Formats: sequence, structure tokens, C-alpha cells
Amino acid sequence: MEVLAMLRQLIGQVKQLLQQQQQQHAASSSSSFSSPLVSFNLQTPPLLHLPRCYFLNLDDSSAEDSCYNIIMTAGKSENLKMLEPGKPPLKKKARKERNRGKVTGTSCSIENLDEQIWKEFPEDLIEAVVARLPIATFFRFRLICRKWNSMLTSQSFSEQCAQVPQPQQWFYTITHENVNTGAMYDPTLKKWHHPTIPALPTKLIVLPVASAGGLVCFLDIGHRSFYVCNPLTRSFKELPARSVKVWSRVAVGMTLCGKSAGEGYNILWVGCDGEFEVYDSRSNSWARPGTISSNIKLPLALNFKSQTVSIGNKLYFMRSDPDGIVSYDMVTGIWKQFIIPAPLHLSDHTLAECGGRIMLVGLLTKNAATCVCIWELQKMTLLWKEVDRMPNIWCLEFYGKHVRMTCLGNKGLVMLSLRSRQMNRLVTYDFSTREWMKVPGCVLPRGRKRQWIACGTAFHPCLTAVA
Repeated sequence: MEVLAMLRQLIGQVKQLLQQQQQQHAASSSSSFSSPLVSFNLQTPPLLHLPRCYFLNLDDSSAEDSCYNIIMTAGKSENLKMLEPGKPPLKKKARKERNRGKVTGTSCSIENLDEQIWKEFPEDLIEAVVARLPIATFFRFRLICRKWNSMLTSQSFSEQCAQVPQPQQWFYTITHENVNTGAMYDPTLKKWHHPTIPALPTKLIVLPVASAGGLVCFLDIGHRSFYVCNPLTRSFKELPARSVKVWSRVAVGMTLCGKSAGEGYNILWVGCDGEFEVYDSRSNSWARPGTISSNIKLPLALNFKSQTVSIGNKLYFMRSDPDGIVSYDMVTGIWKQFIIPAPLHLSDHTLAECGGRIMLVGLLTKNAATCVCIWELQKMTLLWKEVDRMPNIWCLEFYGKHVRMTCLGNKGLVMLSLRSRQMNRLVTYDFSTREWMKVPGCVLPRGRKRQWIACGTAFHPCLTAVA
């Protein structure tokens, strides 16, 4: 009965409204209407607990039958919709048509809103936001427009990047299957990227040998030419020819002259016979600032599998016969040698660094068991002390196999490429957290075959580093 009363009220309201439309510009007597049944105001009472949908004809008069069909829609919105006289009931639109209208209207409003926002967005705020985005978004960022792409070379953007904490280092690698192209690994997102550096020579095999400040130093396999490149921005530079012609293998180290690559960088190469040179990017020239001390035994049996470790202005090289470390100070030009016995049953070892401490990573093989171990150099005794090793359940996979290891990077985080005839594994190790993580296989775009990592180096990704 309550529902019936409410519907009669609504019909009375409709009648009165139609009468008002016929009496145009006539003054209304009052805001309330009387009915033989109920006296009420113009406010419509709330519709509660109504059925889903009704077609109602409440009175017997033909006029009401022909003119008023009330559709009451209950549910989420509880709206009341009335049809005009002589019009059939509304038909339900197809979902695609409804969505098409919504999407079009929404997209138009969003586009207008975005245009207004970006038009008045401060330039310095854009640079501050972009400088704090994840490095991986840079590859899509460069494609937005020329203005955003040119932002990377501006001085103000460099200042914004300098305020952001240094991101976790990436790895630049060369695979056996594609020696002329590189692959970069982002350990934060655990994702491989495959950049192209058009300026690198394609007829020569060029290998990454060192890095500093977001720049990677390359050396061709013939040991004739050096190149410096930012793998993210493709900033490229070929270094001038060396004054000393050395065709044998050389060890290479790289340091910064200041806090960033913009203040300059130095590159050192040293050969087994003691020949060496230092490149200074500020003068774009090679120089020989000193000579190797006479107490250092020559020839240097350098461990070329071990990349050079840089701590401050000093570079550390691993040597054998006798086992130990050779250091060079980029500021004073002084060479030093430290005799340090190597751990027993050690192979494929390389130097590393964490927080100013010199570390050692290598394979420890005894009988048929093989394990990856981590040592730290004790400054007082100049002896190696084991501090960690790979989990035993991982080492069981190496049992009875002839495993070889290549270490990429040496600052805080290293990537280990472990391989045999039946196995190809990639693992990262964090010296500060002592965490071992498996790395997904390196697969080329639109390819399925996993690539075998031949060599590589770690570098801190930097959008503003210029070769």
C-alpha cells in the first residue's frame, strides 16, 4: 500500500506539471498541490526496496493509460525515469555502444586536462621528476619528443641527477653468439636490455674492460684502440692513438677525476713487461707519469680474468708468480706490490671491492666437489679470510663437472657466469647483504636460445655522463 500511495503521488505531480506547461507565463498559486487522496509537497519521497523494473498503469482512465507509462528502475542508482507521452519505452543499448560513448567522452576530457596541465607544468619540475624515474624508463622517455630528448644534455638536468642517490649498478656483457653487440642487465628489475651502439666498429671485436661514472671503456681484441661510451645515451668517443705500441695483452683500469664523469676521467693500461700509460680526458692525451718500482718483479704475470679494482684514486691489479696484488696511485704515480698467498685449490679467481675492502671471488675445487667462495683481505696480516660461500644446494649441481667461472663487475655486486658442457648458470652476489640471486637467461629479442656470457663489466647507469 505504501508503494501504491507513492506512485499515486508521482502521477499527481506529473499532471500538475503538464498543466503548468500549458499555462505559459501564468503565476503559480503555491508550491504545494492538493489531491483528493493525499496532500503533499513537490519533494519526491525516497524510493526504497522497490522491485527491479515495473510497467505500471494505476488508474482506469484512458487518458492515463495512453499518456503515462512509468518505468521505475531500482538497483544501484534507484533513479526514476519517465517517458514523454506518445513515446515507446527506451530500449537498452548494447554494451559496446555504451562503452564507446564513455571512452570517447573520457578520453577527450583526459586529453584536454593533460594538455592544460602540461602546458603550465614548470620545466624545472619536469626535470626533477624525470631525474627520479627508474633508469629503465629512459628507453621510452627518449621517444616522447625532441624537447625531452634534448633535456638529457642540459646543465640543469645534470644538477637534478646529481641530487639523486646513485642507482644500483648494471652489467654490460658480451655473449659468445653475438660478439659485436652487447646486452645490459638491470638487477633491480631482473631484466635484460639489448642496446645498439652504432659508433662502435663492427669489423672488430670490441670488449668492455673497465668503467667509471656511467661510462664504459672498450678495447679491441687486437689491443690497438680504446673507446669510451655511455651505453644508455650512446655518447661515444674514440681515444687517440697510444704513444707506446704494445701488442700483448694489457690490464686496464678507470677512475674519475672528481665526483662525476663531467669533471674528467683517467684510464690506465699496463702490460706484462711493465710498460704503461695514463689517459686524461681533460687534455685528451696519453702520458707516462712515472715508472714501475724496481722492487716489483717483472714480467708481471697479470691475471687478465680479474678486472681492475678502483678504490679512491688507487687501482689494484691481481698478479701471480708471486701471488699478490699490484697497486697504482693515479695522483702520485707510485706503484706498490703486496705479496699475498692465494687460497689452496683456487681457480678462476678475481678481485672485488665493497665499502673500501678488497675482496676475492673464486672457485674452490677439491676432489669432485666445486663451490664458489668469497674471501676478504685482512689488512693487518695480508691474508685472505673466507667470509661466505654459495649455498650447498646450488653447489650440488656442480658436482663431478668441469666448471669454469667468469666474474663480471667488482664493486659491491658481481655477476658470475658458471658454465660447463651441460650447464650455463648466471648468479649475482651482493657483498653487503651476502645475498645470492639467480639471473634469468639472456635471450635475444624474438629469440629462444639462451646466450652464453663471454665477458663484461659493471657500470652505474647515468643519463648525464658524456664520453
